[in-house]
Amino acid sequence: MPRKRRHPAATRCGRRFQHLCFLLFVLLASGGQAFAFDYLVYVGTYTGKGSDGIYAYGFDASSGESSALGLVAATDNPSFLAVEPTGRFLFAVNELDTFHDQPTGAVGVFAIDPASGELRLLQQVSSLGGGPAHLSLDKSARYLMVANYGGGNVAVFPIGNDGRLGPHSVFVQDVGSSVNPERQAGPHAHFIQVTNDNRFAMVADLGLDKILVYRFDANTGSLTPGSPKFVTVNPGAGPRHLAFAPSGKFVYVVNELASTVTVFAYQPGPGTLHATQTLSTLPKRFAGTNTAAEIVVDGSGRFLYVSNRGDDSIVVFRINANNGSLTPVEWIPSGGKTPRHFAIDPSGHWLFAANQDSDEIKLFQVDPRGGRLTPTVGSLRVGSPVCVSFVPVKTAGKIPGHVQPEPPSNLDARGVQGNGFPVKETSENMVRAHAQ
Repeated sequence: MPRKRRHPAATRCGRRFQHLCFLLFVLLASGGQAFAFDYLVYVGTYTGKGSDGIYAYGFDASSGESSALGLVAATDNPSFLAVEPTGRFLFAVNELDTFHDQPTGAVGVFAIDPASGELRLLQQVSSLGGGPAHLSLDKSARYLMVANYGGGNVAVFPIGNDGRLGPHSVFVQDVGSSVNPERQAGPHAHFIQVTNDNRFAMVADLGLDKILVYRFDANTGSLTPGSPKFVTVNPGAGPRHLAFAPSGKFVYVVNELASTVTVFAYQPGPGTLHATQTLSTLPKRFAGTNTAAEIVVDGSGRFLYVSNRGDDSIVVFRINANNGSLTPVEWIPSGGKTPRHFAIDPSGHWLFAANQDSDEIKLFQVDPRGGRLTPTVGSLRVGSPVCVSFVPVKTAGKIPGHVQPEPPSNLDARGVQGNGFPVKETSENMVRAHAQ
């Protein structure tokens, strides 16, 4: 369950002290030279139990070594992150049930300092639904899409040149239920992302056992129901996240409640899905309670990875290039407890497994030929890690002496934007996805 952050003033002071100590260490260790790394690694967390927000690390992909930069943004329950492609802005959900006394969560927009890794809050706005669980950018990076698990809805926001969000371009309220009375009494949108060609958006609704398909207009940010409007998975399966094959021919759905993966053949023209295979994410020996969590296709499109919470493992599947079918390769322990999220770094050589309930991100080497994972001694210690995101660093990080840019002048007292995006609140911006 999400946890609330404690003692924000104290954590801000602690963060500054920790960062100063890190800078001193860098200068001493490098003889005054600037610290260089390949990526900034941002970690979203559930706050309260040993965590206060978003943490950052410098990572060297050639050696697998990392350096902790500490807390870079104090914010409540930043449980999912997305980075703008140029590395200027980071977006984070605030997985809350109440924001500004309204029954909704929030979305935070941060400016990234590429030299220090620090995040500067530009804006925090309502996500338009309770418990936001996922967000993503369209391929043009002009729109941010948010899935509100608690609210059972999704919303799309235009992104300004300064990174801040305008009024939503569309809001979709899912309706209906499925067979599990505890988890599926109503809609629970858990994921939203555009297809590789940016023409459709797909929503995994765990509460409905459906993948909802929408036509996406990148000019207006609108969503209109596809034809058909949705496809179903097995009753009670609980679709959580999707992964798209680089070829654009296949879509893979991880079903949280059933601990299965469903393979869909995808036709990009009409945006249609056809289920071809469903198989377990668990080894045959496992007999306990498990929920599947994250799903990732590697950059080559040859391997699929899924995490299991309960078995506490990551399963590797080989992908058949002709029909997209899956064959298990191995199950490997995640190196901790409850691997809610994992991510493969941009080089494709490293997998970061975020073990939520053991407060550690375990580092694995990825075999590009066979897809297998090899655990390393490397790990990142952080309280309740639940999301990992990377920002490539184009030049060596010149941490000492960096000057932060001035914040935009059009923020109000709360840091909320007011720059007037041309989006009209009309019936055309509202869509209701019916369960029938």
